[in-house]
Amino acid sequence: MQYKEVAGGICAPKGFAAAGVHCGIRANHSEKYDLALIKADVRCAAAGVYTTNKVCGAPIKVDRAHLKDGYAQAIIVNSGNANTCAANGVALAEECCELVGKALNIDAKDVLPASTGVIGQPMVIDPFARGIPAAAAKLAATEQGSTDAATAIMTTDTHKKEYAIQFELGGKMCTVGAIGKGSGMIAPNMATMLAFYTTDAAVSPVLLEKALKTVVPGTYNQMSVDLDTSTNDTLIIMASGAAGNPEITEENADYDAFVAALTAIAEHMCAEHAGDGEGATHLITCEVTHAPDLKTARAVSRSVVCSNLFKAAVFGRDANWGRILCAIGYTPGDFSIDKVCVWLSSKAGEVYVCENAAYHPYSEDEAAKVLAEHDVLVKVDMGTGEASAKAWGCDLTYDYVKINGDYRT
Repeated sequence: MQYKEVAGGICAPKGFAAAGVHCGIRANHSEKYDLALIKADVRCAAAGVYTTNKVCGAPIKVDRAHLKDGYAQAIIVNSGNANTCAANGVALAEECCELVGKALNIDAKDVLPASTGVIGQPMVIDPFARGIPAAAAKLAATEQGSTDAATAIMTTDTHKKEYAIQFELGGKMCTVGAIGKGSGMIAPNMATMLAFYTTDAAVSPVLLEKALKTVVPGTYNQMSVDLDTSTNDTLIIMASGAAGNPEITEENADYDAFVAALTAIAEHMCAEHAGDGEGATHLITCEVTHAPDLKTARAVSRSVVCSNLFKAAVFGRDANWGRILCAIGYTPGDFSIDKVCVWLSSKAGEVYVCENAAYHPYSEDEAAKVLAEHDVLVKVDMGTGEASAKAWGCDLTYDYVKINGDYRT
């Protein structure tokens, strides 16, 4: 599929505006934006995917209720407090929706809330009562609007994460834009963090939800920083239909093209999140080919990027390929490792380290150069089928422990 990267993030698609402001949720960060608002010009088809953690944030409960009809028009997001395990959590999230509805003159049930930050902390409405009108007044359908919103949702992220692509659909140029946050408490199984997608493609609510749930297993569920599944993981998409393409109401060629576009932007965002893992110095991508089936390909690639021993080896620039093979070996499933071959690759070159599940001669010096680059690719050829998959992770460093040792301070 052909697509082009464009500027503007979530404001690149037609019909969307965004803003970020400081409202005081994070009292020890007086200048940091901590509240983001995203608004569509019209009620949009909308869908969401959420954490599998049995303990989930109050906003997720509200989102699920508000999305029962498949439509939404605004998203309100705060950082600094997860609104999880708070006695008044659901009531507060609902009150935030009421404030947004009043500020934007829309139905409160068309507002989707999200929160990220410390779990189990008390929360009050006062910062939202100040911040929501300010964010509404600042809404802009510009690149800066998207950037401000992307900045407002950051916690331990070291940089904002936003991306947008254009592609043709039904003879019309359509756009998908995204912002996201998440550097820690990220593990496979609706992994992440928070992510918000906008598109001006016309897609029915049923097909939009199906497309999202088709893309997530091979992208967001294939990402890990630390094996901790957050309580607040949320991925929401809104489709305005402003591009003017014939509405996608069935699984046809246009639907396939839309899924391909979502996959492309999701893969980019997953690499952004994993590469910015807490304390990370490397992005690790594992690409499995010739696996016996898709389930095995995905499981093996996840095992490699989740291995703490291998993650530590990458941090030390140690081409300890035995840790890769070990991770493959303890992956659940009935498959043979006899034909497994492994390469370590980066822009500095490539080394072939394992052939047929055994040592393949290589230069340790060349391998160290490969592992010195930020982006490291682990290529695993299982030699037993035609299935393939990718997973994204990062190295394990001293700084990860430092960051999480005083996270609440």
